[in-house]
Amino acid sequence: MLSKSTDSSETIKPRRKFRRTIAAIPTIFTIGNIFCGFYSIISVQHGNYDLAAKLIGWAAVFDILDGRIARLTKTTSEMGLQLDSLADVISFCLAPAILINAWAFSQFQPLGWIVSFIYIICGAMRLARFNVMGPGHKDFVGMPTPAAGGMVASLVHFYALPEAVQDQMIFVIFGLVGGLAFLMISKIRYIGFKNPARGNSYATVLFLALLVTSIYFYSRVVLLFLASLYALSGITMKTYSFLGRRFGSRSRVEQLPEKS
Repeated sequence: MLSKSTDSSETIKPRRKFRRTIAAIPTIFTIGNIFCGFYSIISVQHGNYDLAAKLIGWAAVFDILDGRIARLTKTTSEMGLQLDSLADVISFCLAPAILINAWAFSQFQPLGWIVSFIYIICGAMRLARFNVMGPGHKDFVGMPTPAAGGMVASLVHFYALPEAVQDQMIFVIFGLVGGLAFLMISKIRYIGFKNPARGNSYATVLFLALLVTSIYFYSRVVLLFLASLYALSGITMKTYSFLGRRFGSRSRVEQLPEKS
């Protein structure tokens, strides 16, 4: 009897160790997210803006992977959710704001840091609302902070050097950063991609291969295009829904029979 209990306890211990190891993997990716955001800020201080933008992009990759791995391994936890949000504040709120302020707004102070600060506050509010609502939603309410930070990073990566941006473009960038801040706290819905549609796996693999190849060879154009496309997708769907309700209600009123 004693030997049987000893054997069972010895088999349980490796299982617990294995579960703990699996549970730690999403946290490692979240730490990678934080590191990329931190190193992005350091790169801005050294004037390496393109590297700072790339690091924000890598932070977005880590952010996607930690959530996917946590769901696949069924190791999601409240602590992991809070840590992920804190990482997002660093990598997609603070780091992009510091980057765009140093890259584009350095000659337009204090307006530059005011707009950048508004971006940070809106991003933090967006994450706080996400934590209150919980992660169990198909779509995002408001633009996700990784998408907003990716938009800023792709813009910097596209132009690479501040000298490549013309003076009149600065005011467009001011409007862009303000628009991203508004979209994050808005109630406009964005696709979450948490439950992708099941289809031809070969077509999906082919599409991902083409996407990765195009990013590798034409990263400046492709990343800016993808970031802009996603930013506009929520506005487009909201406009389409609004027009559909308005013209749909008007057509129903016109179809009502007249009273004799």
